[in-house]
Amino acid sequence: MLQSLELPLEWHGALQAHAHKQGIEFLSTAFDIQSLAFLGTLNLPFYKVPSGELTNGPLLWAFAHAGKQLVMSTGMATLSEVEQGLAIVSHALMHDQPPISMKEVWQSWSKLGARDVLTGHVSLLHCTSQYPTPMHEVNLKAMDTLSNVFRLPVGYSDHTQGTLIPVAAVARGATIIEKHFTLDRQLPGPDHKASLEPYELTHMVADIRQITSALGDGHKAPQPSEWDTRIAARQNLVAAATIKQGDVFSSENMTTARAGQGELANSFWDYLGKQAARDYQPGEAL
Repeated sequence: MLQSLELPLEWHGALQAHAHKQGIEFLSTAFDIQSLAFLGTLNLPFYKVPSGELTNGPLLWAFAHAGKQLVMSTGMATLSEVEQGLAIVSHALMHDQPPISMKEVWQSWSKLGARDVLTGHVSLLHCTSQYPTPMHEVNLKAMDTLSNVFRLPVGYSDHTQGTLIPVAAVARGATIIEKHFTLDRQLPGPDHKASLEPYELTHMVADIRQITSALGDGHKAPQPSEWDTRIAARQNLVAAATIKQGDVFSSENMTTARAGQGELANSFWDYLGKQAARDYQPGEAL
């Protein structure tokens, strides 16, 4: 099956050129040192480290030592295995030669600044390596754990059916989404059933763009479109009866209503016991 699905190396250049013509970045993932060396000739924007290679120290070190930004998938991994992978990446960024032991990696990881070299260089993808992934095993909250523990950008590599979960992941803070797509889910092979067809991929991207826009900046303040509604919807202090100049404001001669002008309803208590400076008709805003 794998031989029938192999992508000849010589196809990469043509595919990359076509992708760039469409305004799309081209990526390919290496699963061995020789493939990584080949990808180095294509000037890819970053390298994706697949989940299965997170514990492949020699390959992971080579990925990192290439100097490109890394997106590391963490399917099947424990938190300690993610840290181990990051320690290997950190070592590769700080040394010219591979380590001679994991002891050397951990000693390097313990040095001041070892974690700092990852900033701006590494992103993590939460992932469940099951195709398709059942909903009860998605565990989107694990993104929070990765973010809080390692202080790195976090995304989500999705293998669920449909587009709900990747959109939810973005709403939860994912900065990267990986999603398989296919021309036809009925094609032979293990990945098609958990993949999106082209129209679904378009729909997912559109929803993600909408969610990204809707997230905003987190600052709590009236939005530009709210100002007119704010004036119309909030109640103001109004006269409940005729008030003559010199009359004392009381709960009998004041009430609140949507007057669109005047003092806001919160001023009710401040007015109690004070004298009116002029006459007011019933319903008139104070």
